[in-house]
Amino acid sequence: MTGVLYRIGRFCAQRRSIVLSAWLLLAGGLGFWTSQLGGAQVTNNVTLPGTDSQRAADVVERGFGSLATNGSNPIVLRAPAGTMLTGATERGAVQDIVALYAHDPGVIGVISPLSRAGAAQLAGDGRTGYIALTLRASPTELTLDQAHHLLSIAQRASSAGIQVAAGGYLGQELSQPSSANSEAIGLLAAIVVLLLTFGTVVAMGMPIVTAIFGLGTGLSVVALLSQVAEVPSSAPALATMIGLGVGIDYSLFIVTRHRTQLSEGIEIRESIARATATSGGAVLFAGATVTIALCSLLLAGIPIVSQMGYLSAVVVIVAVVAAITLLPAALSLVGLRINALRVPGLRLHRDQRPHGWARWALLVARRPWPALLVALAVIALLAAPLGSLDLGQSDTGQLPRDTTARQAYDLLSDGFGPGFNGPLLVSVSIARSSEQVRPALAHLTAALDRTQGVTAVSPPLVSKDGTAALLTVTPTSAPSAQATVTLVHRLRDLTVPAATRGTPLTAYVGGATAAFIDLSSEIEHQLPVVIGVVLVLSFLLLLVAFRAPLVALKAVVMNVLSIGAAFGVVTYVFGHDWSARLLGLDAGAPVVSFVPLMMFAILFGLSMDYEVFLMTHVRERWRVTNDAHEAVIDGLAGTARVITSAALIMVAVFCAFLLNGSPTIKQFGLGMAAAVAVDATLIRCVVVPAVLALLGPAAWSMPRWLERILPPLSIEGEAWFERRDAAARELIAA
Repeated sequence: MTGVLYRIGRFCAQRRSIVLSAWLLLAGGLGFWTSQLGGAQVTNNVTLPGTDSQRAADVVERGFGSLATNGSNPIVLRAPAGTMLTGATERGAVQDIVALYAHDPGVIGVISPLSRAGAAQLAGDGRTGYIALTLRASPTELTLDQAHHLLSIAQRASSAGIQVAAGGYLGQELSQPSSANSEAIGLLAAIVVLLLTFGTVVAMGMPIVTAIFGLGTGLSVVALLSQVAEVPSSAPALATMIGLGVGIDYSLFIVTRHRTQLSEGIEIRESIARATATSGGAVLFAGATVTIALCSLLLAGIPIVSQMGYLSAVVVIVAVVAAITLLPAALSLVGLRINALRVPGLRLHRDQRPHGWARWALLVARRPWPALLVALAVIALLAAPLGSLDLGQSDTGQLPRDTTARQAYDLLSDGFGPGFNGPLLVSVSIARSSEQVRPALAHLTAALDRTQGVTAVSPPLVSKDGTAALLTVTPTSAPSAQATVTLVHRLRDLTVPAATRGTPLTAYVGGATAAFIDLSSEIEHQLPVVIGVVLVLSFLLLLVAFRAPLVALKAVVMNVLSIGAAFGVVTYVFGHDWSARLLGLDAGAPVVSFVPLMMFAILFGLSMDYEVFLMTHVRERWRVTNDAHEAVIDGLAGTARVITSAALIMVAVFCAFLLNGSPTIKQFGLGMAAAVAVDATLIRCVVVPAVLALLGPAAWSMPRWLERILPPLSIEGEAWFERRDAAARELIAA
């Protein structure tokens, strides 16, 4: 690939106007197209083929259609203290908004808590109730403007002092956390780090501009895909987090190589082509590793995990393409002005062995055992909480208090109990119409009602064709509570089988709460498979790249250590109330079931950035000096500043997303920031050089039989440039 990348870099540098114009048209055109489509259409649906919750959803879909699957949306009302919704003033306000909903074209069904049909929608205290709205638009079809319009109708009741909040997917649409502040803070932090790294405003701007264009284009592609495929609600924020981080880091490596070559007197276009072929090759390899790791999530067979995996991979691919096409054109445009607008008062070392890092590398190489043991002890301490990892789900009660969905959650919990926000739907398939059906349904209802942990069961709703029935079971505990998990298993294993045995009924326990419980169970089964695949693929890729089995094995083990430390940090922070409050949550929360699986794939890919950058330099020095000890010192001294700068940018970007209101995004942000910080400091600057120093020349040994069967691969193309430069010298001599 070195020759191809060299020609791409050369072409982009020579035809910069064409390349820059193409990127402007591409980014602008995709952005305009997606804005006309209303942006990315996200969903919170969880589909899990073969699970009890999916069978329940299928029964509901067949018997009642999509409207029953979508469910109703509660418009929650709470009368002022000392009054009730049944008071004259309050009743009039409620009746007015119910009438407006009844005539709204977006509403196809409305039930008032003050009507006979909606008697169960009024809490025992008389202060709290809800209007049940059935909307024409499904969760994926409902737009933000429509959601605001529907809530504004209910807010007319505020004139009577009634507090109003929206739940269901209507409330979720109105409460989607924005990533705009996180993106801005992440970019600002990256600008500061790049200014300190490069010392000039122009050089700083190259990675920032490239990352912004790449991210915008990648997110536009995600938005277009959302028109034909489901996109989980967390996917755009996760893709933004990853795309922004890798976009800046990939460009940073190329710009660093280019500036070094310019200082050595290489002509501008030649330097751009060489940087694209060398550091660009490392970027391509690292990006491919991230993409493979993310796409390996497809093996889990869990739709929400697969969707988040390939959507994040799309953004990474676009970031790589931007780094090896857009960036060379931009570098050609600025030319020698890349060192313009220097930061006053900032002095930087321009040599390949900054004195501080050289001394550190020498210290680690001379005292590898103490350095290794101290670093491993710190990593073990960080990873220790992993033993108490609690996988579960986040619920609306963990959203910020100023969101309407959270307000609805709290009002319903106060009025109807905590389990009201996570009802279980028992879907019943009726095999045949007979006199046994009615008493069998009554027996099932009674059995469900007697089950420990159940506070209420609705009367069975039978479909028009008599083939299905639906019962709503309200737990005594909140959706994310362990008691709710226990209840679901109790219903499935004991109550439902006993109550339907010998009847024409087949019942399944489903609903959103049960679906997330099934998701946790599926992930626990699939996690070892995905981890095994990622580890094997990573080992093979590194083996081909570095042609040293011990180096590849060392890289895999080191990455596992950094990811384990990150899991431990997330487990501890979200498992304790005091630390969770520091991140804006009211209390501790379980780690969302798919977060560890996604984090493993993402982080294993991202850590390859620093592994490749460090080890290619160590390997290069090993080939030149044939001295393993000196190669470690030179490799670490020459790369540590860039690695720590790149890692600092990544950590800043990920930490900025801790401001996002979604607990899931907070967990991703903290976990990935912790992993990158550990990887770039303890792993790359201590453990890796210490292990290499201990292994000595054995680290680079390669069995001859393995050497023969491995395909040739040079990440930064040293051999290609050696042959090219030798040929050029022979031509000049002739």
